[in-house]
Formats: sequence, structure tokens, C-alpha cells
Amino acid sequence: MESYDDDLSKFAAHGAAPLPATGDQGYVEHDGARIWYATYGAGPPVILLHGGLGHSGNWGYQVPMLISSGHRVVLVDSRGHGRSTRDLRPFTYELMASDVLAVMDALQIEKAVVVGWSDGACTALILAMKAPARIAGVFFFGCNMDPSGTKEFEPSPIIDRCFRRHARDYAQLSATPDQFQAFAEAIGHMMKTEPNYSARDLADIHVPVAIAQSEHDEFIKSEHAEYLASTIPGAELIALPGVSHFAPLQRPQQFNSVMRAFLDKVLS
Repeated sequence: MESYDDDLSKFAAHGAAPLPATGDQGYVEHDGARIWYATYGAGPPVILLHGGLGHSGNWGYQVPMLISSGHRVVLVDSRGHGRSTRDLRPFTYELMASDVLAVMDALQIEKAVVVGWSDGACTALILAMKAPARIAGVFFFGCNMDPSGTKEFEPSPIIDRCFRRHARDYAQLSATPDQFQAFAEAIGHMMKTEPNYSARDLADIHVPVAIAQSEHDEFIKSEHAEYLASTIPGAELIALPGVSHFAPLQRPQQFNSVMRAFLDKVLS
């Protein structure tokens, strides 16, 4: 039976499941930053992009399933997050998308499916727009593509637990462990000012896309997910009942099941 962590108390106390050991990890120097990556397994590549303020370890419940189902899993810590560094420029989603392409180049990955969560989902869809020849598909979870898609922020115990975990992990992993507050403010500024993609931009996406939306997402309006699915050609809308913005942590089997179904369809 699946173990639930709907209130994120386990995540707050212990983080996600530990990532498997790997001998293939390192850094790619790109555009003023050192971008950390790790790879696992063998097979068609799947790149996992985490959410804002988090890091690749937040995918601990997804990596083993993907390895066992025959995929090469690639983790990337977004610029300034986790083990990756940043320069003094403001964060932008397009800059982070260029970092992912740099990692793909370094690992000689010609084409991959990208699974994105929150900020990572925005980065994934930008990759589909800007580099469609490199992207086999996008599983897009819990993100907006223009300012109309976000709800007014309401603090909650779940969000507080997640934020505290992110702060603790940042202090342990970052090259600038005492700068979490400034980092969080810089990411917050990006979230308030980006992304700003139009319906015309979305209509030009021509790779397979699934839009996954949780029933209780704290940040993204359900009607925005519906708009994305109806505007991106051929996109599929997937409803995730009973969970929130943190579904990969709350009910991993549920999230993994729909993610794997998308991968099987795209890569078959």
C-alpha cells in the first residue's frame, strides 16, 4: 500500500527518499555558473527538473522507478539551486533552459523527454519552444506560463514545512550556504515577473506535452492548466486528485503512474 505524506511532515523531517548512488555526476561550466548534474541507469533519457528553491534530491521517489522501467535518468540542479552556482545576474527561466541544453551537450544527449515540476516545468516548456529538435516530450506539472495562471499566495503549514526543508537543504548543499534569504528573494522576483508567454507562443509548441494539475494546487489555477492543455497543440490534461503542488512527495505512486504512462506513450 502506498505511503502518503499529504501534509509533508515526513519531507520536512527527512527530505525525500535518498537518491541512489551514481558514479556519473559532476559540473558543467556554462555562462557564469557551474551546473551540477547526475545520471542513473540506461535507456531513453529522461531529464528531471525540480521546482523553485528546491534541488534534484526532491526527485528521490521518482528516480528508482525510472531506472527500473528502463530509462537513463538525468538530474540537473537549476542555476543557483542545490549544488549549482550562479553569477550576479537576475534569474530567468530562459537562462536556466540554456543551462539544461549545456548539460545535454556535455553528456552527448541528442534528445530527451523532460519532466518539469513548478519552475522546472516552465523551463521544460521553454526548451520545447526554443529547441524542439532536442525535446522528445514534456511532462509539465504545477506551473503557469503567464501571470494570469497564479493564485493569490496564502500561507499554510504545508508550504511552511516545504520552505523550511528547502532552507535546510540549501545550507547543506550550496556553495553559498548562508545566502538562502537573498536566493529566495531573487527567485521570488523571477516568479513575480516571469513567465510571460502568449497563446501564440504556446500554439507554436509541436512536441508531445502533458499538463498535470493537482486538485489542491496552492499556486496554480485549474483553469490555467485547462487553458494550457487547450492551447498547446495536442496537449493532454491529467488531473491528480487528492494532492497539491507537492504531489511527487505526497503520493509518489500516483504521480509516478501518470508520468510513466506519458513516457511510455512518447517513447514507444
